[in-house]
Amino acid sequence: MNKNKTALAAPLAAVLLAAAATTATPAAAHGNPWHGAWAASPQTATHTDWFPNWSEEGFRDQSVRQVIRAGAQGSELRVRLSNAYGKTPLRLTGATVAKSAGGAALRPGTVRPLRFGGAGGVTLPAGAELSSDSVSLPVQAFEQLTVTLYFQGPSGPATFHNVAMATSFRADGDHLRDAAGEAFSAPGNQSFSWYYLAGVDVRSPAAPGPRRGAVVTFGDSLTDGFGATPGADRRYPDALAARLAARGEPRPVLNAGIGGNKVLTDSACFGESALNRFRRDALGRPDTGTVIVLEGTNDIVQPDGPQDRCTTGPRVSAQQIIDGHRELIREAHARGVRIIGATIPPFGGSGYWTARGDEVRAEVNRWIRTGGAYDAVVDFDRAVADPEHPERLKAEYAFADRLHLNDAGYRAMADAVELNAL
Repeated sequence: MNKNKTALAAPLAAVLLAAAATTATPAAAHGNPWHGAWAASPQTATHTDWFPNWSEEGFRDQSVRQVIRAGAQGSELRVRLSNAYGKTPLRLTGATVAKSAGGAALRPGTVRPLRFGGAGGVTLPAGAELSSDSVSLPVQAFEQLTVTLYFQGPSGPATFHNVAMATSFRADGDHLRDAAGEAFSAPGNQSFSWYYLAGVDVRSPAAPGPRRGAVVTFGDSLTDGFGATPGADRRYPDALAARLAARGEPRPVLNAGIGGNKVLTDSACFGESALNRFRRDALGRPDTGTVIVLEGTNDIVQPDGPQDRCTTGPRVSAQQIIDGHRELIREAHARGVRIIGATIPPFGGSGYWTARGDEVRAEVNRWIRTGGAYDAVVDFDRAVADPEHPERLKAEYAFADRLHLNDAGYRAMADAVELNAL
């Protein structure tokens, strides 16, 4: 077991208890449960060269406007906020939710205040997650929503999600109800990260009949969607959700990827290890039914590259990675959640490739395919590899760094998932 897991169990339990305390009563009162419609995995504030962000400086007398895409329909919604990595209580002066009109603009007539226990503002304890009160705002699947947060006083360093592959905005002053969004257009007021947002849940007044739980895609940057067109929702989880909808079986697909994430080792830049965050990010959603796990690339490649505060960590064996996967499987099964293992795609031709690393990848993939520990397998490796050079991605699927995929590659990954296995 990861040595940090015991130490982190209490904070993670507190987060889950805080979320449960804010959601159990309203759902019971209306008779229908909440369903996850969108999610992001929180990370600690940090500097990153690839996507400069505002997490370390935080916000003061500023509004932060963030655009997300709902993955399920409902007549009501709630927004979940996270201060999981805050060192002090987070004082949120006000918040709104609205339908997006593109960029930082809002659709007129759709702006709704977010309240917390009836109050317009809230103080979120350090380490906690909190859901807003229910908001009456009909939402369609694949509809874009905008959440605006206003911090009058200093927020301190912000719990955030680094690789959003979507644009967030900030502006000086209170712009909670500003539909035009022009105040957010100044240079330097755009970011490719999300801040404090952990999820959006929906529900409907009439029970829709039998419903399968959400699919949670759990992984690293290949799940986060690095390399996909920014702002276009072309990550593999997005394409998978579109396939389910086209089949007439719409089902939320929640993205729990963190770029750079490892199975075994925490990182200052790439989040807690899969072992340490799985319970919160995969199993802690309102209605998780199935989890697809795609993890291990960074355990293999990071120790072989230049070591810095982001990539530091020991070189690990295939068996250690496999043992980590086995622990994730045990946790999912203990919660009655179906868990699917995904093989690790190739990265030959990238600056990260080594013969040793490729041997480790091959051994892990053999176990995923034939070990029988997962409830099902999706073979991303074979779906995107060049048949003549299986250590490399197909040229038409590869992003420029040949480690990540482009839009077509992520679509091929989604196409490789057997929908009946979900």
